[in-house]
Amino acid sequence: MSPPRPSAPPVARHGWVQALATVLAGLVAMWVVAALGLWAAGAANLPDNAFARVVAATVVAAVGGTVELTGNAGELARTHAGITVMPLSVTLVGALVVAAGFLRPLRNRAVAGARELAGWAARIGVLWLLALIGLAFGARQTFAVDLGDGVLGAIGGLLGATPEVGFTTQVPLTVLFGLLWLAGVLVLALLVAHGAPLPAGLLRFRTAVRPAAYAMVALLLVYVLVGLVVALVTAATRGHPAETFAVILLGLPNLTWLALTIGMGATWNGRVDGPFGLPMPHILDEVLRTPDVSTLNLGTLAEHDGRVWWLLVADLVLLPAAGFLMATRSPAGVGVPRHAVRMAVALLLTVLMICLVGRVLAHYGLSLLGIGDLGGNLSGEVLLRPRFWSALGLALLWGVFAGLVGALGARRVRRRGEIPAEGAGPAARGTGGAGDGGGDRGGAGGAGGTGGAGGGIRGRRRG
Repeated sequence: MSPPRPSAPPVARHGWVQALATVLAGLVAMWVVAALGLWAAGAANLPDNAFARVVAATVVAAVGGTVELTGNAGELARTHAGITVMPLSVTLVGALVVAAGFLRPLRNRAVAGARELAGWAARIGVLWLLALIGLAFGARQTFAVDLGDGVLGAIGGLLGATPEVGFTTQVPLTVLFGLLWLAGVLVLALLVAHGAPLPAGLLRFRTAVRPAAYAMVALLLVYVLVGLVVALVTAATRGHPAETFAVILLGLPNLTWLALTIGMGATWNGRVDGPFGLPMPHILDEVLRTPDVSTLNLGTLAEHDGRVWWLLVADLVLLPAAGFLMATRSPAGVGVPRHAVRMAVALLLTVLMICLVGRVLAHYGLSLLGIGDLGGNLSGEVLLRPRFWSALGLALLWGVFAGLVGALGARRVRRRGEIPAEGAGPAARGTGGAGDGGGDRGGAGGAGGTGGAGGGIRGRRRG
C-alpha cells in the first residue's frame, strides 16, 4: 500500500489566481457603482468621450487617491482649482467586495500563520498596485470653458484667453493612499469577521478588539441602510429620481455618517458658492449656501426643518444597540466599566475616520489681467469640514453612555463562554462549542469544548 500523498500547504488555496479575482471583483464593483452614479448625475454627456476617464478619477478618489483640477487660460489670465472629496458609496462597495474576496479562502479556520496571511495580502497588494497605476494614468482629461457671447466672451477673445479646466492625478500619492486604503480594508476584515483566522500570537487580543470592531462596522452599515430607505422613499414621493440615485450611488455614506455625527451634537463648517455643488439634500444646500462659512449642527438645521431632531433620536437608539451588540459578542467575564471604555475608544476611532473621509473642498476661479475672480459661471466653492476636537470629545461621552447601557442590557442575555447554571444537563453539554467565548477565556480558542464538557459534568453531579 503506497503511503498517502502529502496535502498541499494552506497557502496554495489562495494564490495568484484568487488574488487576481479579488482585485478584479473589487474594481469592477467600484467602476459600476461610480459609472451609474455619474450617469444619474448627468455626466454621461461630457465632451471628448471623457466619461470613462471621469469614472476612473472617481474610483481613484474613492480609494483615497489624489485627483487635482487643472486650468489654463492663456498668458493674460490665470486659473486656480482644487478638489478633495471621497465618494464613499463607491468606497464602501469596493471595501466590502475586496474584504469578502480576501476572507473567502480563509474561512472555516481558527488559526493562520502570520507568514501565510502576509503572503496572501501581498499577492492582492501587488495586483492592486498595478491597478492603481493604470487608473492614475487613465484618469486625466481637459475641457474648454465657454465664456459665452457677452462682454466676458468678447474680452476673452480680444485677449486670447481660452479657459480650460481639467483633472489629473498625482501617481505617487495615489499609489501611497490606495495601498494604505487596501491595508486598512484587509486588517479591518480580519478584525471584524467572526470566522477569520488570526496568528496564534494575536488570539489573546481578539476578545477586546473583535467585538468592538464588529459593532462599529454594523453601526455604520445600519446608518447606510436607513439612509437608503429614506432616499428611496424620497425618490418615490417627491420626484427627482435621477438626483436621488446620484446621491445613493456616489455619496450616501457621506450623508448618513455626517448625520451620525450631527445627531451626537458635532458641528461642521461649510459653504456652497457659485454653480458648483454636490449631490445633497435641499436642506443642506440651504444652510451652506451663504456668503460666509456656515455652521452645520442640530440647531442650524432645525431652523430650516424641525425633523432633523430625529437624528438625535436615531443616535439614542442605535448607539446603545451597538453597545449591546458588542457586549453580547464579548466573553461573559468582561465587566460593565470595561465595556464602556472599549465602546468609547471604538466610537472615538469611528468618528475620527468619519471626520477624515467626510471632508469636502472643491474650488475653481478665473481672473483676467490679475483682477480678482470673475463671477458668474466661472468661479465657485464647496467646503465642508468638521470641528475635530468637539466631535471626538462627544464621541467619547456617547461611547461611555452606549457602552454602559449596552452592557447592562446584555446581562440577561446568554454570553459567549458563559457556563449555564446548575442542573442544566444536556443544555450544559451543548455549550462546549460556544466558539470565541470559551476559546477567548482560555486564550487559544480551543478550550471552549473542554469548558462545555466540564460544565456538563458538573451539572450532572449537582443534579
